[in-house]
Amino acid sequence: MAENKDVEKDSKQQKDSPAKKSDQKPEAKKSWFQGLKAEFKRITWPSKKRVARETVAVVISATILAAVTLGVDVLLELGLQNIW
Repeated sequence: MAENKDVEKDSKQQKDSPAKKSDQKPEAKKSWFQGLKAEFKRITWPSKKRVARETVAVVISATILAAVTLGVDVLLELGLQNIW
């Protein structure tokens, strides 16, 4: 019987609990999106030229790192083959 009372209390608490986020009014969602739009206007976006320059720098850096890793791998492989 004690378990039934606990279940009843839980169900009452769930009924009395505040509304879920999905149950928000459309006005609240609208104001949230307006705030989001205002924040996006404040962002300083980089120019296309800067994005292109930084992309090229990343690709070159990754290529150099891959070449160095390959070189170290080949040297270690050759060195270990001569030992064993």
